Amino acid sequence: MKFLLLHPIRIVLLLTISLSGIINLSQPGVVLAKTRGEVYDIIYLLTNDLERVLDYKEELETVFDEKIQRKIKVVGRGDEYALIYDGNDSAGTVSRTLIQHAELLNNAGFDEPYATKEQNFHMLYNVSYGMGPNLEPLKKRYAQLYGKLGEAVKQNLFIEKSNYGNYKLIYRLRGDKRSTTLVARQHSKLLKSKKIAASVAKENNDPIVYGESSLMDDKTGENVVAATATPVVPVTPAPVVDEPPAVTPEIVEIQKTQTKKTLEPIVNPPTYTSYEQSIEEYIDKLRRNGKIAKDESTGWMVYDLETDTPIININADQEFQAASMIKPFVALAFFHEVKQGKFQYGSKGRANMVAMIQRSNNSATNWVMKQVGGPARCEEILKKHYGQIFKKTEIKEYIPAGGRTYLNSAPPSDYVRFLRALWNKELPYGKEIRRLMALPGRDRLYHGTTIPKGTLVYNKTGSTAHLCGDMGILVPKTKNGGSYPYALVGIIERRSRPSDYGQWMKSRSNVIREVSTLVYEQLKRDHQLR
Repeated sequence: MKFLLLHPIRIVLLLTISLSGIINLSQPGVVLAKTRGEVYDIIYLLTNDLERVLDYKEELETVFDEKIQRKIKVVGRGDEYALIYDGNDSAGTVSRTLIQHAELLNNAGFDEPYATKEQNFHMLYNVSYGMGPNLEPLKKRYAQLYGKLGEAVKQNLFIEKSNYGNYKLIYRLRGDKRSTTLVARQHSKLLKSKKIAASVAKENNDPIVYGESSLMDDKTGENVVAATATPVVPVTPAPVVDEPPAVTPEIVEIQKTQTKKTLEPIVNPPTYTSYEQSIEEYIDKLRRNGKIAKDESTGWMVYDLETDTPIININADQEFQAASMIKPFVALAFFHEVKQGKFQYGSKGRANMVAMIQRSNNSATNWVMKQVGGPARCEEILKKHYGQIFKKTEIKEYIPAGGRTYLNSAPPSDYVRFLRALWNKELPYGKEIRRLMALPGRDRLYHGTTIPKGTLVYNKTGSTAHLCGDMGILVPKTKNGGSYPYALVGIIERRSRPSDYGQWMKSRSNVIREVSTLVYEQLKRDHQLR
C-alpha cells in the first residue's frame, strides 16, 4: 500500500486497496481508494451541537463558490449532526474533491475535512406553507404567519428561492421527518381559518431571500429617521456596465430641498460608564479563566442612535482586520459611483450585492470592487467623499481565493460612524444598503442571545483565521410600543491561528453574543425596553 503525504494538509491518498476490499474510513485525513459501486461524502464537522454546525456552515460558505455551496448539507444521525459535501461521489472523484477542499480550507485557517462512505445520516426537514414563482404573495403570507405562529417559529420563518426559480415559505425546523410531520399537522390545524395548509419539505440549503428583519425593515424602515438629502443634481450618464433596473422608489431615493447638518458622532463617552465596566469585567474574567488567550485583543463600541451619544468605547480607535465587515463599505463606494452616473444598478449588480452582503461571497465582492476600479479606488472614494466617517479604514486588497484576507482594516469607531450615517439616511442608496444588511443570516448580535424576537437587525459579520467580529444596528421595541435603536460593534482578533478553528470561532462568536446581551439588559433597564 502506497501513501502520499501532502504537507501541511496531511491528506493520505490510498492508491491501492487491501485484498479484503474493506477500508477503514472513520479517521480524519483519509482519502478513499477506488472501490466499485461505493459512494462517498466529505465531512467538515460532526457534533451533537446543531448551532455549531449551522455557524460553521455559514463560515464555509465564505470559502467555497456557489456550485459547491449548493451541495453542502446539514444532516442528522441520532443526536448527532454533520455538515457534509453531498456529492454522491465515487472513490476516485471524492479523492480529488477532498484534496481541493482541504487546500482551500487550510489556506483560510479552517479545520481539515475528511471523506467517508455514505453513512446512515438522514435528511433534515422543514415545514412548508406554500410555493410559487412570485415573491410578493408569499411575503403577504409571511406577515400573516408571523402574527399567528409562536415566538419559537418567528425567528426561523423564511422565504427561500429554489434552483428552479420558485419561492418557498418555510419554517426552518431542521428536524427528522416524523417530528416535522407532527409540527406540520399542528400548524395546519392552527392555520385552518386562514386556509393555509402546512406540509413537510426537505432541507435543501436553498438561499434565503426574506426573513424576520426583512419584514421589520419593510414595516419600519421608511419611518426610521427624517430623511437627509441634497437637491438633485443632473449628471451626464456614463457608459452602462450593467442592465438598468426597473424604476422604483428605491433606485431614485426621494430628495428634499432642505438639508440637515451632518454631525460626527462623539467617539469618547464623557466618563467611564457602567456599561463599559460590565464588559471590562466580563472580558477580564474570560482572560483569567484562559478562555481568551494572551495574544487576543478585543474592541467594543456601542452608540445610542436615539440620543446620538456614545455608550461604550473600548479600543474603539484601534485598527483591526476588517475581514468581511469591509463589504458594506465597498457597497457604499459602489453606490456613490452609481449616484454620480458612472454606471447603473441593474440585476447583475443586485445579485452580486446580495451575494456579497448576505452570503459574504468573495467572488461577488471582488466583482463589486472591480466595477468601482479596485480596492485602492474604493478607499479613495470613501476618504474623499465620506472622510468624516472613514478616519482609519484601509482597503488594500481584493479578497484572495479561500477568503484569506488580512490586509483590509478598520477601527470600531469607523463602523459606528458608518452605521450612524446609514441610520440617519445620509448615504446614497441607504435604503438599499439597509435592505441588504437586514437579509437573514446567523449574526452574532441577536441570534443566540436573549434579545426579544421581533428585533430589527442590520448587520455584517466578519471572520478570518485570526478574527471574529460583527457590526450592526439593533432596533428593539420599547414597552410603550416605540423602538430604541443603537449600534454595536464587537471584534476579537488574535495574532496566531487557532489549532481548532471551528471551536475557536464558536466560542468567540458566543463572547460577542454575551456582550450584546449584557448591553441589551442594561439598555432595557435604563430605557424601558420590552
